[in-house]
Amino acid sequence: MTTTETSAPNGDPADRAVSRPISPAEPTPSKEVVLDLHRRMVRIRQFETEAGKLMEGGRLPGFLHLYVGQEAVAAGAMSNLRDDDQISSTHRGHGHAVAKGAQFRQMFAELFGRVDGYCKGRGGSMHINDLSIGMLGANGIVGGGIPIAVGAAFAAKYRGDDSVAIPFFGDGASNIGAFHESANLAGILDLPVVFVCENNGYAEFTALRDHMKLENVADRAAAYGMPSEICDGMDAIEVRAAVGRAVERARAGGGPSMVEAKTYRYYDHQGVKGLRKAYRTDDEVKAWRERDAIKLLEARAVAEGLVTEAEFAEVWTEVDADITESVAFAEDSPFPDVADIALNVYTV
Repeated sequence: MTTTETSAPNGDPADRAVSRPISPAEPTPSKEVVLDLHRRMVRIRQFETEAGKLMEGGRLPGFLHLYVGQEAVAAGAMSNLRDDDQISSTHRGHGHAVAKGAQFRQMFAELFGRVDGYCKGRGGSMHINDLSIGMLGANGIVGGGIPIAVGAAFAAKYRGDDSVAIPFFGDGASNIGAFHESANLAGILDLPVVFVCENNGYAEFTALRDHMKLENVADRAAAYGMPSEICDGMDAIEVRAAVGRAVERARAGGGPSMVEAKTYRYYDHQGVKGLRKAYRTDDEVKAWRERDAIKLLEARAVAEGLVTEAEFAEVWTEVDADITESVAFAEDSPFPDVADIALNVYTV
């Protein structure tokens, strides 16, 4: 196991933000890879930022669990995957979908509940999926997506191809029975699955130290006979390398493994302002924001002369234009026809 943690067991989440190595753990990849990671993260950041504004302005229905702050995990992991590799997501799933290749038009249309959305306006924020890019869907049930991805990995092994599956889940979901059952099955059957835990330090409002004895969720992998690795979830390059090693192992028939990314969400559990429940300190949030994954990648690439500030700025401009056009498209999309309410509904 590779670990970058230096804080005490069950330590304060703020300590985790400042206990990183001074030097990068992984060498800087090519310019092409850096720009790919950057674009994925910026697309997530701007999509989520705009969605948050729309919700706060009363223009979006339902709940919205924002991924802002955790972009490096989705971007780094997905940069290793092909369209035939499959992922399952969580209630905080927009970032996974966008990083896997989902388009803004259909994403926003789904949030608005319109027919041009990925689920024709019926799924909303927590159920977006696109099977054409291997996005099996977000899931409103904590840990609910884990057995789905394990099932996809079983199918891949049965077919005899080299595709892999990745279930994304949080630290809280590692306490759910579905996680343990899935990890056990994956281990027994040597399935090509990479369990990616996005440990943001909180299960909704409950700090990790208050809901489990372990500091590292990755320690649980050993119980199921699989290797694990811990990486800095605020470093897209490090996440890419860690998940890349696990994916390569799975493709080669090496079986399941786990990657735990230590990360942080900037906003509350739900929405931007949330319930205003005081469970995190301002200093803690500030400490993590100072390690913003996008800013860190930009600063590193510019300092090494790999990418210019102008090139990075162009990405932000292009993404912003895509957002503006996509929101307009979504708002112009019609609502579902009540006459179609029975379509795609299955009964036994």
